[in-house]
Amino acid sequence: LCNCSAVGSIGAAECDGVTGQCLCREGYAGLRCESCAQGFYRERSSQGCRPCGCSPPGSHSPHCDDSGKCQCKDGVTGLKCDQCSDGYYRFNETACVPCQCNNHSKTCNSSTGTCLQCQDNTEGDHCELCKEGFYRSPHAAHACHHCPCSTVASTGTCRIHPGETAPRCDKCRTGYTSPNCNRCDNGYYNSDSICVRCKCNGNVDPARSPSVCKPESGECLGCLYHTAGFHCEECEDGYVRDPEGTNCTKKEATLGPETREFTTSAPNASKATSFSTAVINSTLSPTTIQTVFPISSSDNSTSAFADVSWTQFNIIILTVIIIVVVLLMGFVGAVYMYREYQNRKLNAPFWTIELKEDNISFSSYHDSIPNADVSGLLEDDGNEVAPNGQLTLTTPMHNFKA
Repeated sequence: LCNCSAVGSIGAAECDGVTGQCLCREGYAGLRCESCAQGFYRERSSQGCRPCGCSPPGSHSPHCDDSGKCQCKDGVTGLKCDQCSDGYYRFNETACVPCQCNNHSKTCNSSTGTCLQCQDNTEGDHCELCKEGFYRSPHAAHACHHCPCSTVASTGTCRIHPGETAPRCDKCRTGYTSPNCNRCDNGYYNSDSICVRCKCNGNVDPARSPSVCKPESGECLGCLYHTAGFHCEECEDGYVRDPEGTNCTKKEATLGPETREFTTSAPNASKATSFSTAVINSTLSPTTIQTVFPISSSDNSTSAFADVSWTQFNIIILTVIIIVVVLLMGFVGAVYMYREYQNRKLNAPFWTIELKEDNISFSSYHDSIPNADVSGLLEDDGNEVAPNGQLTLTTPMHNFKA
């Protein structure tokens, strides 16, 4: 009997009469077609032989094991050896090649070769670039280091120029300078670690003084147009603001309506020098009050200005008025006290009474009343006044009234 496999043979009763070889279906082999041919494996669910389907470029042979897994080449994976392993990508239709990531990544897109998850502050298709804000060092395997550039003072990016070893910031922001953009530029000063434009009210010339102001404090340098002050906001001595309040103009000496002549003798001079002083009154303009003192000197200087502001003048006048009022009040008070003292002296008692054992004596100490009537001092009718001015008590009990 042929005894051919009912699954793997074409006819179970048909076989070679000499050898007994059955006529096998595709994928089956063996005398009775009971096993799978090369390039096929037996499927467990149906017990039939299925093709391995190994990818010719990725597998060593068309054979596979009983599970259907093919024998893959290096860098190739998958059940049928049709995928590239991690760290490889399909360079062409026949082979997978390692990813080109400059040792900054181990994975890449298996189809395009673009590197994934670049490390060490790198980026790019092959991790060949440094991230923004980093620069590639010429040493240490071309590692990327952080740029010494603040994003406040610059764009934050930098690079190493040919022939140099230290990086330079690509572009400083307005007001900053130096290779690392860490210093204030001309016309700016450091205010709490931020460069701020100098505030000089337009009274400096950058061409004459490029720094304009001190970089550490902001004090203006080289004030022009007769200005002065920390920010060139004031007029220098001898100058005042014009009516528009824009320019500083030279002061002009003004004299009051009345003048008096004074003489003063200068050192080493044989003759007295006369000069006029303005007598200031309340009708002067409330801008400035100026007094001119002509003084001769060896360098032919003929005048000097002593300036008193309107506010200071008002304060001086008010002080003088207060002092005068206080003096007048003191004088009036003294006169009043003196008159009160005189009135009390005049209104004092006119008589003194001396009590003795048997009589009462009295006498006047006021010279202005020489003939005073003393009869009314005692109300007792029985008393008599002696010629010597003594009163004698006549009652037995010596009762008396004063």
